[in-house]
Amino acid sequence: VRAKWHGIPTLLQKLFESSHPNSDLSQAHSFLKVLSSQLSMEAMSFVTEDRKTAQESTFPNTYTFDLFGGVDLLVEILMRPTLTMQKKKPKMNDDLVKDCLSVLYNCCICTEGVTKSLAARDDFVLFLFTLMTNKKTFLQTATLIEDILGVKKEMIHLEGIPNLSGLVQSFDQQQLANFCRILSVTISEPDVGNDDKHTLLAKNAQQKRNASPSRAEVNQVTLLNIPGFIERLCKLATRKVSEATGANFLQELEDWYTWLDNALVLDALMQMATEEAEQSSTESSDESSLSTSPLRHRLPQSMKIVHEIMYKVEVLYVLCVLLMGRQRNQVHKMLAEFRLIPGLNNLFDKLIWRKYTASNHVVHGQNENCDCSPEISFKIQFLRLLQSFSDHHENKYLLLNSQELNELSAISMKANIPEVEALVNTDRSLVCDGKKGLLTRLLTVMKREPPDSSFRFWQARAVESFLRGATSYADQMFLLKRGLLEHILFCIIDSGCTSRDVLQSYFDLLGELMKFNIDAFKRFNKYVNTPEKFQTFLTQINSSLVDSNMLVRCIVLSLDRFESQTEDVKVVEVLSECCLLSYMARVENRLSFLFRLINIINVQTLTQENVSCLNTSLVILMLARRKAKLPFYLNALREKEYAEKYPGCLLNNFHNLLRFWQRHYLNKDKDSTCLENSSCIPFSYWKETVSVLLGSDRTSLCAIASYIDEPFMDLDKDLLED
Repeated sequence: VRAKWHGIPTLLQKLFESSHPNSDLSQAHSFLKVLSSQLSMEAMSFVTEDRKTAQESTFPNTYTFDLFGGVDLLVEILMRPTLTMQKKKPKMNDDLVKDCLSVLYNCCICTEGVTKSLAARDDFVLFLFTLMTNKKTFLQTATLIEDILGVKKEMIHLEGIPNLSGLVQSFDQQQLANFCRILSVTISEPDVGNDDKHTLLAKNAQQKRNASPSRAEVNQVTLLNIPGFIERLCKLATRKVSEATGANFLQELEDWYTWLDNALVLDALMQMATEEAEQSSTESSDESSLSTSPLRHRLPQSMKIVHEIMYKVEVLYVLCVLLMGRQRNQVHKMLAEFRLIPGLNNLFDKLIWRKYTASNHVVHGQNENCDCSPEISFKIQFLRLLQSFSDHHENKYLLLNSQELNELSAISMKANIPEVEALVNTDRSLVCDGKKGLLTRLLTVMKREPPDSSFRFWQARAVESFLRGATSYADQMFLLKRGLLEHILFCIIDSGCTSRDVLQSYFDLLGELMKFNIDAFKRFNKYVNTPEKFQTFLTQINSSLVDSNMLVRCIVLSLDRFESQTEDVKVVEVLSECCLLSYMARVENRLSFLFRLINIINVQTLTQENVSCLNTSLVILMLARRKAKLPFYLNALREKEYAEKYPGCLLNNFHNLLRFWQRHYLNKDKDSTCLENSSCIPFSYWKETVSVLLGSDRTSLCAIASYIDEPFMDLDKDLLED
């Protein structure tokens, strides 16, 4: 057995003996160096090997090192200066600290349990942050912290870090960007990626349990209170980069990505390249296996760009999370004031959407954990930031330049409608400059995107969030003039796109673009000019109503409004000609949508994603109620059940859904304004219609209960009790 231990236990014994509190540690350092070289070879092979095979193979050296107490010993050595009572704290040599950290990191990489056991020691985790003040050990510390926070069960409290504000203010821009990688873990709600998939019942129950702000929210506030923090992030995000030379660097980058999945590894390389330039005469101080490799001799100029992009990804991510948090308005104000949007606009052509990027990669939908290049993550992060920036917020007009704002005013004037208040209030000194604003640039690249590119999903989401909120005719016309409607229809009907994610985002965007806009329906009819095209369009809508129901809702609402505007010649003309409006005008088609919308959901399976089907079915019934047609629709539902030989099934399900609706929407204020804005139906009418439908009087023609025969009633079963 001993032979397999490679003398590690003996070395550890010597390290232990030479590192007692009053020794000068230089001897201990020499033992550590020997150990370090044995462990780093393993870690190196792990990083360069394929991850999967690496997990399965064993790493005897690090395992032995941990088994014989090496990890605990190093933690003890590192933390010793903080534990002594002496007035003059003993100072540890930077190189020794660096080596201790590197060895710990190597153990984390190679041996499963090490990271977890370090993560469990709160004192050690908070102590590590204090080591970041030292430039020489910053990289090693940051790498280790990032690894540890990745597996930590409990999120750390940022305010527990000694003098956090001073620490952050002491960072240079490069360190701050790196620190963002670490911060992202501390401010994101755990498992945020899967949010749409959790059932609303589960979410509501959880909200009841955790009424107080989460740790992530507390951490967000802590960060916002650090003087100058947001301003520096805006500077980092919008910092210009020297242009790369040479076109063949793409291939070169591809080679790098194969083993460089960590900005910190890249940092180490960049640092070595600079150090080497500084001290080409003397031997490089860093003896690590990296510095002797030929890699650093060919650090191309293009690496600097990738390096910068990797940083920006982290910074944009942090800004994005803060924009979506409880402090949203405060963050918005700061981002506007520090000109984040004009700054990103100036980077757009050179950096964000470079012509020669490897965007032929197809990335998988919303999964951000896919191994994608920094270029791709950067674009997605940029689009997510735009989406959260303009979503239901009056600052969205900062995405335009002055000329474009004037164009919006002109559209409103010509149509004889008042300008939107948010537009009037936009501070012109903070908008985009240059020939085009950010929104217009986005439209340009969106049209060029290959059909199966997953960027389409994020692009459509970003443009749609610009249109969200109360419908603005001028905003719609601005985009219609730029050919957006034709582009969307091409994607849905002609491009052969099959990705559900992409189609859903295009349906949602189409709904926002066309809602209540007669010009949009006219354009629709001009594009969809054959029965075949219309059939393809309907097939796409029908292939998944969960994805297309917002569009169905928009058509139903628009039709209802147009039918009340028959004194307008243009409206009458479009109503008679447009295939889409005529289709929806036929009551049997509306009923068919209604049946299916109610049928695809039930209380147990409702999520943030599909609850919109319930609201769309309600919209259809509210409009029917306005025209006193509610009994007709309810009777049709009853007949449908009997025809399908499932009496009571549809109606009982709908009854339960509406009871859930009452509980869900009547205790929150935010959602109701959304429903009101998107439908232009006052929330009071929503509430009233639901209670009419839920009425217990079985003689009422508008109560669901009166359409269910006694034997099939399950209304007394309370599915909703917790």
